[in-house]
Amino acid sequence: MDEILIADDDAAIRTVLTHALTRAGYRVRAASNASTLWSWIENGYGDLVISDVVMPDESGFDLLPRIKKRRPELPVIIMSAQNTVLTAITAAEKGAYEYLAKPFDLNDLVAIAQRAIQSAKSDGKKAKPANNVNDDLPLIGRSHAMQDIYRIIARLTQIDLTAMITGESGTGKELVARVLHDFSKRKNGPYVAINMAAIPKDLIESELFGYEKGAFTGANSRNSGRFEQAEGGTLFLDEIGDMPMSAQTRLLRVLQEGEFTMVGGVKPIKTNIRIVAATHQDLTQLIRLGQFREDLYYRLNVVPINLPPLRARKDDIADLVNHFLVQAEKQGLGSKTFTPEAIHKLRELDWPGNIRQLENLVKRVVALYPQDEVTEDIIEAEIAHEQPIYQPHGDMSGNLLNLDNSIRMWLENCFDSQDILENDDLYRQFLTEVEPGLLRYVLEQTAGNQIKASKILGLNRNTLRKKLKEYDIEIVKISI
Repeated sequence: MDEILIADDDAAIRTVLTHALTRAGYRVRAASNASTLWSWIENGYGDLVISDVVMPDESGFDLLPRIKKRRPELPVIIMSAQNTVLTAITAAEKGAYEYLAKPFDLNDLVAIAQRAIQSAKSDGKKAKPANNVNDDLPLIGRSHAMQDIYRIIARLTQIDLTAMITGESGTGKELVARVLHDFSKRKNGPYVAINMAAIPKDLIESELFGYEKGAFTGANSRNSGRFEQAEGGTLFLDEIGDMPMSAQTRLLRVLQEGEFTMVGGVKPIKTNIRIVAATHQDLTQLIRLGQFREDLYYRLNVVPINLPPLRARKDDIADLVNHFLVQAEKQGLGSKTFTPEAIHKLRELDWPGNIRQLENLVKRVVALYPQDEVTEDIIEAEIAHEQPIYQPHGDMSGNLLNLDNSIRMWLENCFDSQDILENDDLYRQFLTEVEPGLLRYVLEQTAGNQIKASKILGLNRNTLRKKLKEYDIEIVKISI
């Protein structure tokens, strides 16, 4: 009979776990401290360890490397009530078989225990090297909605697979990409990010792959692209859904063959980078419309990470507010606290702009209000000021006001990123952001009929054709 060793200083938890695992057919030894657990391990007891992080005499994280050194084949499941991404990453880095956030489903625990023991019997588990981890992580929150995300991120920091991050605007996709780089084996290499929606489509290929001297008018010297700049590190392709088809074909070749060719070049260049992509769009819908390559989608979507919107993780609002208050103080905006009533009011909102919208609100009230304490009245005043954002969709006028605020949030993001200060084509960038989606939607609603689409848009048919060519929009006629 397989034996499981449990360590937790909470007697009630030890009793519940012992009962569940005994019913599943395991022999169980339960300890209240790390020293007893370690003595059992030293004496060769146990086929699996289930340990809490916090114990009265020693941290489970401090004990874990000793276990992996003494008995590297012994799988360890770490459980914790801390429930942060740091906890999940640390567990993975120190060689834990699995991390479970308390409270968890006992059936899940039994299933994981069975897999862990079977895995140890078949081929064993090798310890992973422990790396130094700091507490200054950009991902904040302990909600249930984020725990699966943390577990995926923790695993991805230990392996070198391509990842696709999806989620609404403002959910923190770039922060996840940064964590995947900073805690991976590529952390000493470069981290290079590029936003497809912020670059004119006719320049994307040269931006990504670079160009040789004389490749086109104005190419007076060789210029390296983002792939070359990211060598040995991570390349983050944000808003991948806006990548034109020609660039998609080149990217697919990189993923398939591990090499690329510069614009105007003939010699293939080998590349060693990790690609992380992100989008707020539904790529499967773009595939159906002929706007995104299906084969590229499956190459990028090796490990999907779907970030929940803020309305699905409202338990994290208090932690997020405290995080933004600390940031605001460091930026010289002032030091403030939020009353419990103010936090409760924030939890009542739907947050269509997600975390970015919450951050803007927190920093705004810190900067503009003289009070040391942010009250419910202040939050209500801000809600009234931004009423169109918080209202559910209603009549056309309400929707237009929502659109206006969406545009404002997009512009705020542009200026916050500082990229806008280095460019002089904001108007073109904005049209590139808005027009393609408008054209695609109208064409979708008219089943690809350009005559009907031209009439709805109020455009000359030749003008519509010119715009479709400019944005590389393929017409897909649908039988209805």
